[in-house]
Amino acid sequence: MSKKKLLFEVQEHESIGDCLDRMKEAGYMPVRRMEKPVFEEKKDGGKTDVVPVRQTIVFEGKKIEE
Repeated sequence: MSKKKLLFEVQEHESIGDCLDRMKEAGYMPVRRMEKPVFEEKKDGGKTDVVPVRQTIVFEGKKIEE
């Protein structure tokens, strides 16, 4: 029997607590938190730099068994 897992991403104008509440309402509990940087290319004259602009947070959720 396979356990159902789902990913929940913290949205741009949402707090971590809001995302966790959304998970709970959907019947999931967090089992892992992953953070990934988001990069953007900035051009300065003839030079192109890749700079981090923000970080995305994703929670892996496991279905709560009743």
